[in-house]
Amino acid sequence: MNEQTPFSVCGETLMSPMHICGFFDSREQQYEVIIPYIMEGLSVNDKVINILESNRHGEHCRCLTDNGISIAQKLASGQLEVLASENTYIKDGKFAAEKMYTMLENTLVSASRAGYESVRACGDMVWALKNLPGTDELVAYEASLNILTPKHPCSLICMYDISNFSQDTLAEVLLTHPYVIKDGKINKNPHYIEASAVMAGFRN
Repeated sequence: MNEQTPFSVCGETLMSPMHICGFFDSREQQYEVIIPYIMEGLSVNDKVINILESNRHGEHCRCLTDNGISIAQKLASGQLEVLASENTYIKDGKFAAEKMYTMLENTLVSASRAGYESVRACGDMVWALKNLPGTDELVAYEASLNILTPKHPCSLICMYDISNFSQDTLAEVLLTHPYVIKDGKINKNPHYIEASAVMAGFRN
């Protein structure tokens, strides 16, 4: 395991590496959690990555600016990246779990080489509602991140809109995250299952 680094979310100080599932019932609730998390990361020399649908980028950047973040400066320096789901999760119109895993791994390695203390990433998982080819790999992908994250100083928040995802999908996703954010609070997830067990289930 990599050296642990502290970070704060939902008013709690935790230690990375950490893979977190964020369940939100509104955009407002989502931002109440991630804005302080992002702001702290930018203030302590963390690399910060946000992945959202491209049609949300304008709103997202305005929200960051309204909270005192110098968007142009942080983007220009490379410390902050605001990426599109269409160019990451569902590049070429499909989800390829292995390619996304490799892209994330390369990002974590590059950030470390660039001198960042840690990486903080927030990914909006709304793309999975489009049911594009490969979406059935979502849960296996989420489980695989529990193999990747312990190797790097990072915290990853996978953001799910609980009003749009099915209860079955949310229940499966919950199995793959050691920590969960719900109702604005973060807790250790009692439903978490080790990656090897989840992935063995997909192979059977």
